[in-house]
This record gives sequence, C-alpha cells and structure tokens, in this order.
Amino acid sequence: MYSDLVHSTKEARHKRGVAVAVEDLSRSFGGTKALDGVSLSIPSGTVLSVLGPNGAGKTTLIRILATLLPAGGGRAWIAGHDVAREPHAVRSLIGLTGQFAAVDEQLTGRENLRLVGRLSHLGERVARRRADELLEVVGLTEVAGRPVRTYSGGMRRRVDIAAGLVASPSVLFLDEPTTGLDPRGRLDVWALIADLVGRGTTLLLTTQYLEEADRLADRIAVLDRGRVVAEGSSDELKRKVGGEVLEVRLADPAAVPEALRAARDLAAGDTRLHGDCLSIPVAAASGTVVRAVRVLDAAGVEVADIALRRPTLDDVFLSLTGRPASKEAA
Repeated sequence: MYSDLVHSTKEARHKRGVAVAVEDLSRSFGGTKALDGVSLSIPSGTVLSVLGPNGAGKTTLIRILATLLPAGGGRAWIAGHDVAREPHAVRSLIGLTGQFAAVDEQLTGRENLRLVGRLSHLGERVARRRADELLEVVGLTEVAGRPVRTYSGGMRRRVDIAAGLVASPSVLFLDEPTTGLDPRGRLDVWALIADLVGRGTTLLLTTQYLEEADRLADRIAVLDRGRVVAEGSSDELKRKVGGEVLEVRLADPAAVPEALRAARDLAAGDTRLHGDCLSIPVAAASGTVVRAVRVLDAAGVEVADIALRRPTLDDVFLSLTGRPASKEAA
C-alpha cells in the first residue's frame, strides 16, 4: 500500500512537469542551521536561481539534492524520485558542477570528457562521440587537444560544465559556476548556460552575483540564513521594493551627513550610501527629481549627478534582510 502511494505521488509530480521539488528541507551542523525549512520547486525546462551570500545555505541545498549529504528533515524529489529513498535513480538523472572546476589539468579537454564518459559506463565508442558533441556545445572544439592547464579560467569552467552533461542529465545543478572568473569568463559561462536552457535542460543555479540571477533565471529564490525569504521572477521581486530608486552623487563627499538628513524627506525606505553616492527608494517617479534637487539645495548640498532607476536585486535583498547581498558576498 505504501509503495502504491509513493508511486502515485511520483506520477502526480511528474505529470505536473515538476523536475525538482523540495518540501521543508532542513540541515544543521552542530548548533548552526544551514537549512531551516526550505521549500521550492522547479518546472521542467526552466532555471531557478538560489540567490544569497556566503553561508546562506546554497551549497548545502545542492549537496542534499545531489545525494551527497543527507537532510536533517523534510523531503526532496527529482523527477518524482525521492532523493533519500532512491539515490541511485536520482544520480542517473542529474549532473553537478561545483564551485571550483574539477577537471584533470594534465589531460586535454577531450580526454577529460572521455574519462567521465567511461566512468559513467557509456562505453568507449559512445564516450568518444559524446565528448566531441559536448566540446562543440561549449565552444572548445579548436582547443580540445590542448592540456587543460593551458586553458583560461572560463574555458576550464566550460569543460567542467560539459563534464556534468556527459551522461545527458535532465536536471543540472550549477553551484556558483562563475566564482573566481574574470568578466569575460563569466560572460562565456552565461552564454553556455543560456544555450543549455534553450536545449531544454532544467537548471538549479546558485549564485551570489545579483546580475547573474537577474540575467539567467526564470525564477529566483532569495535564501538568507537557511530560509527562503522571497521567491518570484526578477520583476516580481523588484516590485517588492516598490517604486523607483533615486541615485544622487554628491559634489562634496563631506556633505554626506547633510544629504542623509535631507533624504529622510524623500525616502520611501532605507537610504543606502556608497561612498559619495546615495540610493534613495522613492514611492513615485513623477516630480521626484525636481523635488529632490530643491530639498538638497535647501540643505546646502551640492549635487554632481542625479537620476532615477529601477530597483536592482541588491535593493530587493536589502529590503528583505536589512543588508546588501553584495557586501556579505565580498
């Protein structure tokens, strides 16, 4: 009877097109709660980005879903298979790329992928064909015969992601895939991720880069101290901040105290200070710039530049948690 119930639950989840489902997941290390009742789901063929600073619980979540770490409580399913009760079935469906490239630097890019293919029991012929296919997908065919030690950081990351795709997983976990890369390397990996999504892969992407989540994800879950504090599309989360953000750059950094006092008459939320620049959330755009210039002028504050912009995900994180994600990540 119990097995019938499990089977019916799997079928129901699969029919709804849910690739990953997490319910009330928890995990502690000593007295520290890494995950504290996390629930989320990822429809097939979409990207969910779990956004949060270091220590938010992102890697712990990935390790549990990848069957590398047992949960302390709650349940999780991959394509209807229970992660704890059916680890072998789950492993046959997933690919994983960790925070740091796990490739053999002495082997060539092609040899790395063929090795992973053989370890995945694909057979020599299939492993060779799959390696060549993936080298083309990640744009490394021309350098496939070079040792990985001669690759740039972005190229190594692409080989690492390709290794996670050798067994043709339906779900791919990318744990902070662009950590440590220069801007060009990050753009290369972003292009690869966008291509994978276009091919129908379901992705769970953890990141501490706000721009990365904004650009790549269909939906974003904001994780803070082991809890999901908000979830939605990028636009939905930005609407939580409300209104627009007024950016004011001061002509004289010494005028910051006066500017902060004046900002109280303008702000619809907490004003943020970056050096000589103030970010002031405002309720409405109409007439705000003119009013701000008048208020600051009356306070004796000279303005070098002033403009309105839409709120960013950093604004969202600050609004939800009381601190900017980028500062914690740094």
